[in-house]
Amino acid sequence: MTSTPSVPDFAAEVEALRTDGITGLRGAFSREWVAQLGEDVEAAFAEARGREGGAVGRGPQRWYVEVHPEQIRGFLDLVDHDWVRGVSEAVLGPDSEIVEIGFDIPFPGARDQPWHRDFPMPEETRVERRLTSLAFNVTTVDTVDEMGPFEIAPGTQWDDSPTFDHGMFPPKEEYGRYEGLAQRKYPQMGDISVRSALTIHRGTTNRSHLSRPVVVLGVDAPGAGNAEHHDLAMTHGYAQRLPERVRAHLRCPVVDELTPITQKHTIEGLVMG
Repeated sequence: MTSTPSVPDFAAEVEALRTDGITGLRGAFSREWVAQLGEDVEAAFAEARGREGGAVGRGPQRWYVEVHPEQIRGFLDLVDHDWVRGVSEAVLGPDSEIVEIGFDIPFPGARDQPWHRDFPMPEETRVERRLTSLAFNVTTVDTVDEMGPFEIAPGTQWDDSPTFDHGMFPPKEEYGRYEGLAQRKYPQMGDISVRSALTIHRGTTNRSHLSRPVVVLGVDAPGAGNAEHHDLAMTHGYAQRLPERVRAHLRCPVVDELTPITQKHTIEGLVMG
């Protein structure tokens, strides 16, 4: 693997995140690597659904599961990818923190979610126009329209209104604007995208007979505080196997034995949607 390019090499990605709120890289991984990722997602989902609190609903027939890094065999490949590291540093600085690894799965019958952002706007974004977190997404399947693709309204990461319910859900009278801006995304196996989780988005109706799993990697700037909403951990043995350049960005507990994660992300608006 080549060394990480200097930060200026990612000026286009920085600009895209400031304007559209999303950008991507085609063909970052092989289809074989993604197939393995899909196997790990399926295994983790089966385990999570078999216990209380293991998976959380994000709307009808749509689930979210957070996992520990070592449950994903390709975790190191993902977080150590030149593009992931370079974009993280360019936007969040050299001391960014990996706070989340998980996946979202809309199954057949999943419906349109309400338009939303993933958390309320931080003061640093509101006052300084500075992004303090990024969400990297990796699909495990080739996305087609019948699967209910991810839909995003570019440029809305800066939308700031007291009318947002819980700081996350714009009022329904604003939906027309978001629908007018909306772009549907059709990533293929091997592609990576990165977005500000503040950019207004939604999952759409899955009319197919297939699920559409998407792996989510959350990265914070120092002090952003999203780690407190997650329960990331790793064992001593796993931590020792990671290169220091990666371990430095994982400030989660190092434990003798992993405890299965009880999900915290019950978002009532999404469930009711």
